[in-house]
Amino acid sequence: MGSIDLNCDMGESFGSWSMGPDAELMRYVSSVNIACGFHAGDAGTMRTTVELAVANRVAIGAHPGYPDLQGFGRRNMSMAPQELHDAVLYQISALKGICEAYGGRLNHVKPHGAMYNQAAANREMSQAIAEAVLRADPSLIVYGLSGSALIEEADRAGLRSASEAFADRTYRNDGSLTPRSEPDALVADVAAAAAQAVSLARSGTVLTIDGAAISVKADTICIHGDGANALEFAAAISAAFAENGIDIRSIP
Repeated sequence: MGSIDLNCDMGESFGSWSMGPDAELMRYVSSVNIACGFHAGDAGTMRTTVELAVANRVAIGAHPGYPDLQGFGRRNMSMAPQELHDAVLYQISALKGICEAYGGRLNHVKPHGAMYNQAAANREMSQAIAEAVLRADPSLIVYGLSGSALIEEADRAGLRSASEAFADRTYRNDGSLTPRSEPDALVADVAAAAAQAVSLARSGTVLTIDGAAISVKADTICIHGDGANALEFAAAISAAFAENGIDIRSIP
């Protein structure tokens, strides 16, 4: 059936507070998106996660977010385009430097949380993010919601893009993710998450919360590392891919 990139958001611990089974998750994924200190993570966590990624030979991505540690970057913010550009460039540059110091190479950039969701619909925000990526390193791949403004603006800027779909989130009929403020936003069942991932990888389709089948381009599929069942999801998805002849492979 071919291959698909399976990515995971991680490196989201901060100080003495620990988030997610990062070391265990590394065994199942091909790409990781590492928090850069604004919504989560710190210098030590960034370094540790980069070292884990290098040791496990998985692709490394920067996961910039809003300056919102208390809200884990999931609260909407209003930032001027230049301010947003500067914040994203700062975070990419920090992780890029750590990667290079520890024998790795930065491969991609994926905005986090509210920044990701707002940029999916806001062209001005998407342009600011794409420009920051371009200035940091024009060889970086931009990960964004499939069919979003961020993908379009990354392509327009001459960057490579990867359309992202989700194994552990539900979809609305317009292809957007169900907001986390709604009770059915997350896929809670491990088998359902694995089945959704296989459907996305094999046919590029997903069932919405209304039961409609919609097309979603999936170059990469995400698992959230902070989820309560993240490790179970990763293991089940990996096994389901193997059963269906789907290789897990990072985007070259």
